[in-house]
Amino acid sequence: MVSQFAHARLLVVGDVMLDLYWKGRAGRISPEAPVPVVNVADEDARAGGAANVAMNIAALGAQVTLMGVTGEDEYGARLDQLLDDHGVEHSWVRADSGTICKLRVLSHQQQLIRLDFEQPAPQTAAEALADAVATQVGDYDALVLSDYAKGALAAVERMIAAARKAGVPVLIDPKGDNFTRYRGATLIKPNQGEFERIVGPCSNDESCLAQRGQQLVDELDLQALLVTRSEHGMLLLEREQQPYGLKAQTQEVFDVTGAGDTVMAVLATAYAAGESLKRAAWLANEAASLVVRKVGTSVVTAPELQQHLARKQAHLGYVAPSEDQLVEQVRAAQGRGERVVMTNGCFDLVHAGHVRYLQEAAQLGDRLVVAVNSDESVRRLKGETRPIVPLEARMEVLAALNCVDWVIPFDEDTPERLICAVQPDVLVKGGDYRPEEIAGARCVQENGGEVKVLSFWDGFSTTHIVERIREQN
Repeated sequence: MVSQFAHARLLVVGDVMLDLYWKGRAGRISPEAPVPVVNVADEDARAGGAANVAMNIAALGAQVTLMGVTGEDEYGARLDQLLDDHGVEHSWVRADSGTICKLRVLSHQQQLIRLDFEQPAPQTAAEALADAVATQVGDYDALVLSDYAKGALAAVERMIAAARKAGVPVLIDPKGDNFTRYRGATLIKPNQGEFERIVGPCSNDESCLAQRGQQLVDELDLQALLVTRSEHGMLLLEREQQPYGLKAQTQEVFDVTGAGDTVMAVLATAYAAGESLKRAAWLANEAASLVVRKVGTSVVTAPELQQHLARKQAHLGYVAPSEDQLVEQVRAAQGRGERVVMTNGCFDLVHAGHVRYLQEAAQLGDRLVVAVNSDESVRRLKGETRPIVPLEARMEVLAALNCVDWVIPFDEDTPERLICAVQPDVLVKGGDYRPEEIAGARCVQENGGEVKVLSFWDGFSTTHIVERIREQN
């Protein structure tokens, strides 16, 4: 969940640079050459490369430190100011190679040309950077290495080894034709072009990408590989797991500059905050759909991402017409990386205790399924005078609660068969049960899910409400 990002501590290391944007109106063609003349009216400076990854992480509300190689020059001073203004802690190895700067000229939100001012970082600076990382990496929840092939990560093997020794996961945005440099990392995130330069062409054959990607995971001793595929989405390949494909979210694309940095920032932050790689990749895919609508090297903030997710995960309030349709919708939600919670009960005369319990259950994931005993099932459990409220009315009330997404009836004495069919990520029950005593617990746990027991709220009981009504009559 985005709210947990604030607890994550990340160390970002790599090639840092300053991105400059000159903006103006191109109203005529130069008489000197067939090129547009831009009357520059505005200049914008932004942090680029690994610095943009750090800025994205800071915008997500996480704690971040940035390390890299810069020079004692004007570009370096402007980069320092940008990072200071956004609260990004940073530490440099200074080198005569100077600070990398990329200058882009834009008109009418279109990039006309890019001018690069750069020299590769010297080996001595890269070695000094690796030394600094080794002494500090143990203080963080994740190490992010952003490689733009500018020389700062020439000693990347030493950084990975130091992180592994400290038990810190390493996530890498790779570059170049030699991925063996990244052996032992937790995850590497090449785009499809970079990936195919290593393993050979696959076009858009997902089975080919998955097969060759799994081989690369094994060869490089990785935990996972995330291939970003532009308009085709992403493909996450984890060791001994089924491939996890994510479709690109259809959006109007203004500029893809820095989109990969945003993906890495969200992926790493979510993982450092305790999310699974699947969930982290899903969140990164959603963030990518936001950043490509912005011009230039941009960030996605935590409120932007949270608002976007809220729109996508709006309350469904849905009484499932059949078990098969419910299962289909649950699988679709899980395929999007959403965590599905399930609980069950009679819910006769829904009261504040029920509402509080359901709200607490819903907070354990993204979607809540409520299985409701049929009228016949309630009579077998509670006696011939129950239920007071018939099934259809009980389900209608539950579906109206903002915390409930799906409601489904069941006729058996226990919902075990239904739970095994739905396969929620979290199974919740209220009371003094032990997890192993809860119907359906075995199925959920065997599928990698969790079983939680929540306490009922004191002072609320349908039976007591009925008794008080009878006393008053």
